[in-house]
Amino acid sequence: MDKFNSIILVLAMVSTQVLMACGAEKSTNEEVIEDSSSSQGGVALYTLREAMGQDPKATLQRVADQGYAYIEAAGYADGKFYGMEPEEFKAFVTSIGLMPKSTHMGGVTLENADEQIEDARNAGFTYFVIPVPPMGMFTYGPEGLGMKGSAEELVQILNTIGEKCSAAGLKLLYHNHDFEFVPREDGVILTDYILDNTDPAHVNFEIDLYWTVKAGADPLAYFDKYPGRFLVWHLKDMDEEGRFAPVGSGTIDFASILQQRAKAGMVHYFVEQDQMFDGMDPFESIQLSYQNISELGFN
Repeated sequence: MDKFNSIILVLAMVSTQVLMACGAEKSTNEEVIEDSSSSQGGVALYTLREAMGQDPKATLQRVADQGYAYIEAAGYADGKFYGMEPEEFKAFVTSIGLMPKSTHMGGVTLENADEQIEDARNAGFTYFVIPVPPMGMFTYGPEGLGMKGSAEELVQILNTIGEKCSAAGLKLLYHNHDFEFVPREDGVILTDYILDNTDPAHVNFEIDLYWTVKAGADPLAYFDKYPGRFLVWHLKDMDEEGRFAPVGSGTIDFASILQQRAKAGMVHYFVEQDQMFDGMDPFESIQLSYQNISELGFN
């Protein structure tokens, strides 16, 4: 009996230790979750392109330190993201508490799409974004941004790459500027044509609210007409002179737009500022935007 009781005592002690260990692990996990809850929103790294070109890891650490939760890349070349192999990029970003959510892939073509999609997947991204009409269709000059070629050609490219992305577990988004809302010579409005002629199972939008408003278009009207198609938003404000500005410091009515985020289909957002004015530093811009997005209800 004494031997039996001894065995029972040992088992009880072991069970207690296991339960204590599980409790400690749970407590640790809860602390991690609680700590991560203070992070919010995303940054489009295009805003920090100069710093990313000089020291990408230090720049990413500063983004994490400012409280952002995820990032959108805009620095893919030669199969690498900011000079890092896809797996290395993913490992570093996640190690500092950021999530690689989206990447702009402006150099994608029908010929290299498979390779670029695989690299984006290995880097941990969810969204594969085409930031301008690809394959030489995008135009830029004194007259502004634009596109050569037909809307039909653009949609064919988007549909093809979109299906490839879906097969790889990624989501293809098209990012707008202002010219997609301006009627072309044949009367076609590119944004409408893309949304009307692409399958939402494979192609959706990253709506840039600054460029949308700059074009004189109404984001709310587009959310009504094409609900669920605007999965990701670029947030940047417009000052009184029509220039880029930190979120919440300009003239765009983000509060009203935010009320329709469910209808729009918004899942993630990225603050961005293409150019700085009045001596502001890009890190100052994203910090000010971070301070304002909570008050606006973006969390």
